[in-house]
Amino acid sequence: MLCAERGARLRVAPIDDRGEVILPELERLLSERTRLVAVAHISNSLGTLVPVREIAGLAHACGAVVVVDGAQGVPHLPVDVQALGCDFYAFSGHKVYGPSGIGALWGRADLLAGMPPWQGGGGMVVRVTHEKTTYLPPPHRFEAGTPFIEGAVALAAALDYMSALGRPAIAAWEEELLALATERLSEIPGLEILGTSPQKAAVISFTVDGVHPHDVGTILDRQGIAVRAGHHCAQPVMDRFGVPATTRASFGLYNAPEEVEALAAGLRRVREIFWS
Repeated sequence: MLCAERGARLRVAPIDDRGEVILPELERLLSERTRLVAVAHISNSLGTLVPVREIAGLAHACGAVVVVDGAQGVPHLPVDVQALGCDFYAFSGHKVYGPSGIGALWGRADLLAGMPPWQGGGGMVVRVTHEKTTYLPPPHRFEAGTPFIEGAVALAAALDYMSALGRPAIAAWEEELLALATERLSEIPGLEILGTSPQKAAVISFTVDGVHPHDVGTILDRQGIAVRAGHHCAQPVMDRFGVPATTRASFGLYNAPEEVEALAAGLRRVREIFWS
């Protein structure tokens, strides 16, 4: 959308067979003409943990600004924006067990101070005349009108809940579930896991030979097992691996090993139905 509006050129860093960004290729794409580098903290389609700190270093070396989509990062691991070295970091509320329709954007103070408002409304101005409007400093200039107050309160409660449980404890639990699920699913003939980086979140994206991912999802659904099937808003990733879609199992702090075993059993049932 930005390219269409501004005439910029979009260049995409490739990923390898494990689903990891090929850093030398990314570095080769960067130049003094690069203005913005946008990355996901964790891939929603593969679960790969992207090396944001290293990418930010490469981007800043050529004067670019780094924007991170943290929608998958915040639910799964502790996030320190200073340690990551990024300039902007965004995440959505419903991924962290809060309400939908709300999220948060962190940005470097100096960059935010130099940016104009993106919409107008009450609560964002210092002075309005017919000739000129002056705006409040961030964050107020970016929060025009009456905010989604109840959503903000609920999002804060969700984040407090996660903090009380302990983000390192959540990450450790999910790592155990991921390890167990990877082991169990790897035992199933004809099942291929896409995204095999050793650095990944508790997400397993897979295909089953001869079975469309939507059919896999439907059969699992009838067994009370909730997965997602499709291209996961990541069609270029599907193209990279030569598949139309995958089935994706995502684990959270509320999941248990018994559910991993149920998923494996459900997938064996998929094989029985289609391979019998």
